[in-house]
Amino acid sequence: MSRVAVVTGGGSGMGRSIALRLATDGHRVALLDIDGEAAAKVAAEAQAGGGQAIGVRLDVADEDAVAAAFERVRGDFGPVGILVTSAAISGFTRVDKITLAEWNRYLAVNLTGTFLCVRAALSDMVPAGWGRIVTISSAAGQRGAGRQAHYSATKGGVIAMTKSIAIDYAAKGITANTVPPFVIDTPMLRQQQEAGKLPPEEYLMQAIPAGRLGSGDDVAELCSYLCSEGAGYVTGQVIGVNGGAVL
Repeated sequence: MSRVAVVTGGGSGMGRSIALRLATDGHRVALLDIDGEAAAKVAAEAQAGGGQAIGVRLDVADEDAVAAAFERVRGDFGPVGILVTSAAISGFTRVDKITLAEWNRYLAVNLTGTFLCVRAALSDMVPAGWGRIVTISSAAGQRGAGRQAHYSATKGGVIAMTKSIAIDYAAKGITANTVPPFVIDTPMLRQQQEAGKLPPEEYLMQAIPAGRLGSGDDVAELCSYLCSEGAGYVTGQVIGVNGGAVL
């Protein structure tokens, strides 16, 4: 059955892969991204493949902008039935060097932004008695990560928040699950390698029993299932896409 799906951070990386997969699954997909041009390009890709998609510029940390973006989606496609939150920022700063402004920005985008989008989607899902929420968290939120106290804290918060949402809305036909990837080959990862903040691929693979980096498609495959009709009894779960790196 075709639903209206919103994917935040859909302009690149994992979000792009997820959005394209959901469009292939037959859903009407809205890609929300702070880079509006990138979101529009991915939407055009989905359309070229026969899907229905729109790209919308959005800073997920802006409450009013989130409300306006979801109104745009409803106007174009109808009530939201699927939400995948992939929008996030990441970086490396030792905890004693993290400024309050930097800390607050990570909270605003990664955690508050996820909350704002979930809240907006629930206003459609609750009356419909059906919904699928998938938050993209991180292995850093499960076990921490060096020089990423701010990032890890926000992703750990996303995991806990998702579990609470699952409890609150399970009886209403709405599922909420979180996917914490480990090392996924994305433009963001490559940029961090070029900046010397992450080691080369050969070194990263030593920590992954599967012997390779993950891909956006690996994450999208799981999201496709979690957003499906058949996943109605799967909720409150933390399902890693990590090649065996985090057990």
